[in-house]
Amino acid sequence: MSKEHLDLITATVAQVKSKMRITKVVATRAIKTKRGDFFAGMSAAWDSVQDDASGPGADLDLTVDDREVSVSGMTVREAQIAHIILAMEASIGAHRAALTDGAISKSDFEAGVRQARRNTLAHLSQIIPESEAKVMVSDDNDDAHAEVNP
Repeated sequence: MSKEHLDLITATVAQVKSKMRITKVVATRAIKTKRGDFFAGMSAAWDSVQDDASGPGADLDLTVDDREVSVSGMTVREAQIAHIILAMEASIGAHRAALTDGAISKSDFEAGVRQARRNTLAHLSQIIPESEAKVMVSDDNDDAHAEVNP
């Protein structure tokens, strides 16, 4: 591949990414134990219209012009951050489901939450400054946070 061709591809990808708006992220997690598998699946929609083929909002595109839709989505960077955060919450949810059923101990749950938070911070720190990432990961309203990070 020539340098000119590679430069064209790089410029095109950069242009598309700068205009791309993402309206939904999805994360699923499973905890496998001797007593069974415990799943948590979550999806998060950005402050936007639903663009699925059916369901609430399916006909909303008749009343919202394209400019309103395009500015309501996430940038690629925002979607990456949202997905990492949502993945952490799904992981904690799967651990909580296993704890609720008695398949794992409270200490295993707390260890799983600590690991999910630590890994999330590491991944967020690759995208955003560490100080900003810590704010995103800490959630004073999360009951696991108080138990894990006294």
